Amino acid sequence: MTPQDAQDPQSERPGRIMAREMAEQPEVLRRILDTGAPTIHEIARRVAERRPRFVLLTARGTSDHAALYAKYLLEIRLGMPCGLASMSTITAYGAKPDLRDVLAVTVSQSGGSPDLVASTQAAREAGAITLAVTNNPDSPLAAVSEHHIDVLAGPERALPATKTYTASLLALYLFVERLGGSDGAAAASLPALAGDLLARQAEVKALAARYRFAERMVITSRGYGYPTAKEAALKLMETSYIPALAYSGADLLHGPLAMVDNISPVIAVVPDGRGGEALRPVLDRLRGRGADLVVIGPKAQVEQASAGFALPTDGVPEEVQPILEIIPLQLLAYEVTIARGQDPDAPRALAKVTETH
Repeated sequence: MTPQDAQDPQSERPGRIMAREMAEQPEVLRRILDTGAPTIHEIARRVAERRPRFVLLTARGTSDHAALYAKYLLEIRLGMPCGLASMSTITAYGAKPDLRDVLAVTVSQSGGSPDLVASTQAAREAGAITLAVTNNPDSPLAAVSEHHIDVLAGPERALPATKTYTASLLALYLFVERLGGSDGAAAASLPALAGDLLARQAEVKALAARYRFAERMVITSRGYGYPTAKEAALKLMETSYIPALAYSGADLLHGPLAMVDNISPVIAVVPDGRGGEALRPVLDRLRGRGADLVVIGPKAQVEQASAGFALPTDGVPEEVQPILEIIPLQLLAYEVTIARGQDPDAPRALAKVTETH
C-alpha cells in the first residue's frame, strides 16, 4: 500500500495510518514555513537577547534524534557548546545544577512524559532559559516552559513517529538559523523535494523485498547524517523488529566493523558535504569487507554501492539534508514491515506516549 492509497478512509489494511502520515510531510513542512516561521523567529529573537552561553538538550526516543540534529546545528552553525541532558541526574538523584545563562531545549512530540516535564521545570528553577519544542501546545511540557514552539504536524496516530520528526527538524533548523541572525531560506525547497521522494516509493519497495529476511542491519553515517542513522535504526526496530544498530562511521571502525559480513546489510547515510567526505574511508573499508552496502545519498555514491536510493542534494545545503534523508528510510521501515506480514501502525508492546520518570 502506498501513502496515496492510505488517503482512502475506507482502507483497513495494515500500515494505513503510518502511510497517511508519511504522505502528509510535504504539507506539514510547508505549513511550518508559511505559518510557523514568524513565531519561531520571534522566539529566537527573544532568546538571543538573553545571550545564552551554553545549550542543554533534553529528549527521548525519536525526539532525542531531533535534539541531536539541533546539537550539530548549534555547534557547527553558531559555535555554541551543547550537551545532551541526563534526566535521571535530576529526576532520580535530585541534582541541582547551576543553569544560569543556559538555554535548555526540550524536544517531545506529545510533551507529556513526566521526566521531561520534571527536568524542564527543574531547569527553569535553576535559572535556565527553557524552550519546549512539541506537537502539542496544550501539553504539560509547554505549560512549564518559558517558550514553546509548536511543530504544527497535526495529530499523529501511528505509533512510529514520522511527520513529527521531520517537522521537529525543520522547526529546530529555523530556530537555530534565526538565533544566528539568518532567515533559513535554504529550507524553502524542502516541501517540494519531500513530495518527490515520497513519489519514489516503488524504489524503496524493491529494497524492502531485498532485505525482508535480514536478521540484523547496521546503519552508519557522520556529521549531520548521524541523527538520521539513529532515527532510521529506531524505525526499523520498532516496526519490523529487526535488530538495527546505528554507529557513527568513526565509531564503526573502532570494533563493530568486525561484525560486518556479506550477509547483513549495512545502510550508509551519506551527506553531500563534509560529513560525506568524512565517511568515505568507512565506505571503502565496508566495500573491502564485501559488505552488502546500501547508500542513501548522492547519486555518485549510490552507484558505487550494492544498492541505494539517490537523494536530490544539488543546491541543498548539508545542514538541511537530514529532513530529506530520513524519508526513504521511513518508507523502508514501512515496506519491510509490510513485507514481513506485520502492522507498522501498532508495534507490539509500545504506546504513543511513553511515560518515563
